[in-house]
Amino acid sequence: MWNVATFYFNINTDKLTSQMNPPTLLTELARLDREESQRLSPVATKSPDGLRRFTEDSAAYRQQFSLDADRILYSRAYSRYIDKTQVFSLVANDHITHRVLHVQLVARIARTIGRFLRLNEDLIEAISLGHDVGHPPFGHDGETFLSNICLEHGLPPFQHNIQSVRLLDRLERKGKGWNLTLQVLNGILCHDGEVHSQSLNPEPNETFKEFDQILEEKSKNPQLVTMPSTLEGCVVRLADTIAYIGRDIEDAIILGLISRDNLPKSCQDVLGSTNGTIVYNLVTDLITHSHITDSGSSSIGFSEQVAASLRELKTFNYEQIYLAPVTKQQNPLIKDCYRNLFDHYLGCLHSSPGHQCNDVDLMADINPYYLQKYSPEEKVRDFIAGMTDDFFLKQAKSIGCKVPGKK
Repeated sequence: MWNVATFYFNINTDKLTSQMNPPTLLTELARLDREESQRLSPVATKSPDGLRRFTEDSAAYRQQFSLDADRILYSRAYSRYIDKTQVFSLVANDHITHRVLHVQLVARIARTIGRFLRLNEDLIEAISLGHDVGHPPFGHDGETFLSNICLEHGLPPFQHNIQSVRLLDRLERKGKGWNLTLQVLNGILCHDGEVHSQSLNPEPNETFKEFDQILEEKSKNPQLVTMPSTLEGCVVRLADTIAYIGRDIEDAIILGLISRDNLPKSCQDVLGSTNGTIVYNLVTDLITHSHITDSGSSSIGFSEQVAASLRELKTFNYEQIYLAPVTKQQNPLIKDCYRNLFDHYLGCLHSSPGHQCNDVDLMADINPYYLQKYSPEEKVRDFIAGMTDDFFLKQAKSIGCKVPGKK
């Protein structure tokens, strides 16, 4: 069982010399922070308030949340977005959405909303870019398969948002993590774009101790409702839905799964029938009906009519796209590959002290302190979760699994 509090250790961040941070740039940083405080809403999250788990020796001249966005962008986990399923797997069509495009769409949509509401766009971008790095191969179906296997092996149910935090906070950089700010990690943990909400009110999370407690509780109970601690996190959570709802419809139309005429007439009347009009109408409504005040009573949300139409459109997508037999037709093979790979790698770890198996390194290249309390089951979970779709199929085929092909 993952106990967050016991696994963190002191890290030495990469030190930057004073020559790399000349006084003129540090002066510019102070100017940027001053301008930000004047430009943004009083209830926006300011860059100097970014809180890190570990103090960093360097006095970097970039603003806190901009630095986090860069760290996520340069992470290995971000690189693997390129071949991660969004909804449709094993499709030989370059215009079908992959996870890497989805997070970019979330970032752009969320930044547009944040700009009009005078919120911190750097924080919004960092949360958006990192929110899905924990997704395993083959999207939400793969998440379900891996979660069931984890439960069978005494691990908490697998949740991609928790895995995103685990990767960025603890596994990347050989176990040092990226030392991201509390506000970014909280937004990633609480993004829950699949949950329908008309409006969101942030719930403050002021310390890493509180964050670790929420993380632990969510790990044990996937049904626990968590709320972002910042208005920026609330924006990303709703932008996640805006980014995928219409785009998934367009992909389904391209693949011949549905036609545009199949969309509910009531949804077409309110939101439109193309991804462009759906995104525009949802963003416009969200900007118009969110309540940003100078006090702590601010909220991010839709009008009642638009929220109802969005809920109806979500139901349509689930019934006609996400749960459609053609979308699920390759799942039996993928499910078997998940189980066979997990058993195979676990057997390797139990029999090989060097943690080598099929010429892959099963999470051994990591800080020795962490390895002391890193169970074989956790290593296999994290290794498989980090795979791209193609690498997953390649590894499954190498151990004799029957793997599906692209169509």
